[in-house]
Amino acid sequence: MWAIPISILIAVLIGLIGEALTENDILGGATGAIIAGLAGSWLGSWWFDNLGPVVDGFAVIPAIVGAASAVLLLASVSRLFARTL
Repeated sequence: MWAIPISILIAVLIGLIGEALTENDILGGATGAIIAGLAGSWLGSWWFDNLGPVVDGFAVIPAIVGAASAVLLLASVSRLFARTL
């Protein structure tokens, strides 16, 4: 019953940590943080497997590294589109 809300909360936290590490703003606020957190946890687990502690299915260290990478990628793409428009 609580699995989805807890997963969303963890995704938001991971996305916000990734945002803080890269010093870039996530587009879309909380929704962007959820997307960055989920994408980051997917990327991080793909790159580093389940390194470090796992909380509710999220490997914390790979998820944070992946979220920081996702935030950097999204910020770069948004800057690219802002320049062309």
